Amino acid sequence: MLKFNFIFLAIFILLISFSCRKDEIITDKNAKVSFSTDTLIVDTVFTTIGSTTRRLVVYNRNDQRINISTIAVGGGSNSQFRINVDGVSGNIHHDVEIEANDSLFIFIEVTIDPNNALSPFVVEDAILFVTNGNQQSVQLVAWGQNAHYFTPKVFPTNGLPNYSCLDGNCDESLAPINQTWVNDKPYVIYGYLVIDSADVLTINSGVRVHLYNKSGIWVYKGGNLNVNGTKDEPVTFQGTRLDYSFKDVPGQWDRIWINDGSINNTLNYAIIKNAFIGIQAETSPFEPNIPISANKLILNNCVINNSSGIGLYATNYRIESNNTIISNCGQYNFLVSGGGIYNFNHATIVNYWSGANRQTPAVYAQNYYQDINGNIQVRNIDSLNIKNSIIYGNIDNEFALEAYSPGVINYNVSYSVVKTTYSWGGYFNNVVINPSNSLFVDAENNNFHITSTSPANNIGIATSILLDYDGVTRNNPPDAGAFEN
Repeated sequence: MLKFNFIFLAIFILLISFSCRKDEIITDKNAKVSFSTDTLIVDTVFTTIGSTTRRLVVYNRNDQRINISTIAVGGGSNSQFRINVDGVSGNIHHDVEIEANDSLFIFIEVTIDPNNALSPFVVEDAILFVTNGNQQSVQLVAWGQNAHYFTPKVFPTNGLPNYSCLDGNCDESLAPINQTWVNDKPYVIYGYLVIDSADVLTINSGVRVHLYNKSGIWVYKGGNLNVNGTKDEPVTFQGTRLDYSFKDVPGQWDRIWINDGSINNTLNYAIIKNAFIGIQAETSPFEPNIPISANKLILNNCVINNSSGIGLYATNYRIESNNTIISNCGQYNFLVSGGGIYNFNHATIVNYWSGANRQTPAVYAQNYYQDINGNIQVRNIDSLNIKNSIIYGNIDNEFALEAYSPGVINYNVSYSVVKTTYSWGGYFNNVVINPSNSLFVDAENNNFHITSTSPANNIGIATSILLDYDGVTRNNPPDAGAFEN
């Protein structure tokens, strides 16, 4: 009997001590909470003053109670988001406890006037958590103005970006999509928008396309993009921040990424600004030995400005360009990396980048690149022709080539103005090298019209491009660059 009582007492003590441990608050510095998502997206397209509610679950996966010393909305009382923590409203809460292996609910509400032209397209904030000295956060994202929104529907795990598709759901069982964007409301892309194989996207004049941080447009192999801007109503691609302080901030979104199209991809009067890479055109990067693209990227009267990395980046592609302006990029304005045929007529390629100490030339071509398997592919650049153009900037060498033996770069620069220290041999014809006179009206403010005394005046040769970027009739002989004086 005594032995039985002793065993019973031992079990009772163990149960009591276990219960007490579970009831204690864990103070281990490694103890954290976890969440049902790290980014809570309110993906409603508002048509009136919008108000919607979403739920976030906070988990305590520890075997003891945990105390969250602070739960707060980053923007405080000024935020457009409001939270309710386990039935208690307010944008800041202290000493919120969760039992062992339990959870709590946070309800998030956002109210936005989508018709307020001053509100941004993407409204952001975060819920901040402090637990045992650990700082954690869940991002909050909602849509502001009335617009057409594209948000990710596919979340790859192989390093590719999250993306949506033209059909809205990325349903591979559907027939190819042929879609036209009209100028009724802006188009806002969050993540990547994929123009899939055999899909066609046509963008009408005046359309405004806004891309969120690290977002982009991916014209996949066999897809097709047609941009039909006009001089008076160009199509613009830019970030989602509309406030004046972001007007000239580079790197606000990622890029327009074009793989080998089903037919020519054509951009007329497109303005592409403040990206990381304006346009990247290449054959499929997933097929290392694919031959040069059979189709072209055609750029007519386009502006690529203020890219934090590269303005126009091409690999093993074909590009035809007329009256194109590529200006002020953090690295290269135009970079060719292995293979292709490139013809530029009346281009203004100018780099007065002021963000950092740039050492890279505005135009750079090399006949090799690294494929997806990490192997060096050497591809001859069959043709790099630059005619009636200006290549200029604020460093000594704005034009350079690098040929990997035994490959070659076949190039010709003619009837142009070029600032360079490169040894040009016989491949520069009728070119003004390193002019001392001023070229532009106001380069510091992106006015690349040429002055009446500019060395670019009347040095060109007449071609089929009879009008300049502004629609002005060209003289015979014409001026170099995208603008006729």
